[in-house]
Amino acid sequence: MQSTPSTLAGRSLVALAVLNFFLADARDGLGPFLDGFLATRGWSSMTLGFVATLGGVLGMIATPLFGAWVDASRHKRALIILPVLLVTAAALWTLASPSNASVFGGQSATAIVGAVIGPALMGLTLGLVGEHRFSDQVARNEFWNHAGNVVSLAAIYVATSYYGEMGVIVMMILTAAATIVAVVAIDPSKVDHAVARGLAHDEGEPGPSGFAVLVSRKGLILLAITLMIFHFGNAPISRLIAQDFSIQLGTPFRTTAITTGVAQLSMIVMAVAAPLLIRRFGLASVFLLALAALPIRGALAGTFSSFSWIYPVQILDGVGAGLLGIATPIAAERILAGTGRFNVGLAAVMTVQGIGASLSNVVAGWLTDIGGYGLAYWVHGAVSILAFVVFCTAHRLIAPARSDDEGDHRNAMTAPS
Repeated sequence: MQSTPSTLAGRSLVALAVLNFFLADARDGLGPFLDGFLATRGWSSMTLGFVATLGGVLGMIATPLFGAWVDASRHKRALIILPVLLVTAAALWTLASPSNASVFGGQSATAIVGAVIGPALMGLTLGLVGEHRFSDQVARNEFWNHAGNVVSLAAIYVATSYYGEMGVIVMMILTAAATIVAVVAIDPSKVDHAVARGLAHDEGEPGPSGFAVLVSRKGLILLAITLMIFHFGNAPISRLIAQDFSIQLGTPFRTTAITTGVAQLSMIVMAVAAPLLIRRFGLASVFLLALAALPIRGALAGTFSSFSWIYPVQILDGVGAGLLGIATPIAAERILAGTGRFNVGLAAVMTVQGIGASLSNVVAGWLTDIGGYGLAYWVHGAVSILAFVVFCTAHRLIAPARSDDEGDHRNAMTAPS
């Protein structure tokens, strides 16, 4: 039976909000601070790009395997707690001794174990609220996630101003502990594991569909291709900005806190706006707005070099990446509804997306070495135009209509048969 609002424990939904508030910091380890931290210690853009690519490839390999694991597992809470512990340990190792072993080993471990957290969180969310409330709950998750990021970035800015790197260490330990407490507070009896894997209803089969459903759904393949192209363009820009201005200003943690914080504030606004846009104009409108933001972002970053221009550049990151972070799991759930393969399907999409993001890091490093940061911004912004074109040609497959969304219902009624 699908969970209904009356059967949902308030404690579990509050815990889910708290989990999302602290999770980004606990899931990503050093996350956006890694590039600025290592750039001020003499690591080149090319080497940092290779580090990011290695982690991306390892995460890409692990993600679909973990997605299938989440679909089958009834211990989704543990699949968040254990990776958080390992990621935090790897980040502390890198901070204490930024050597080749800690950076490459720590980031590799972070990529592998961190790959299970996303599918586990989506499975928990779908299992708690059901498919009809999933769109709104994903937006709420993103709101609390980005709000937690903003608070964390502000806290790190203050902590590093007074206590240096020790302030970062204390913050990481506290956020990891808070994340674990929030996970434990979610009542496992309120998670419907059939619903969590996309089996609120089935399509005439006695259980989950075969894995062939992942390649038989054209919308899922096109969704993955669109995201692969977008993230090839988008993924390295914030990293390059962090490197550039950390070197110029000599304050990697504070500089990265500002640049990342602007993007996170923008993402909070997008998390509030996304459900309204979906209900009013349909899911496809959210994709179109997100995909259109990146070419403009690349052009601005490539044209203007003063620090003040990071504000519109990072606001556009919030529009693009923020909206896609909400729209992607919603689209995957709609495409795979009734198959019982939601988590592995979403993981497969994230894997293909990861191919684009991973390859982009090496390319961005190479472009920066031969033509400076401006060239890299222009090239990666321009590439994303192709993602916009792909989506426009197949938007009904990538963002299927659902009658409970007013805009999507209107689109469905006017779509050709």
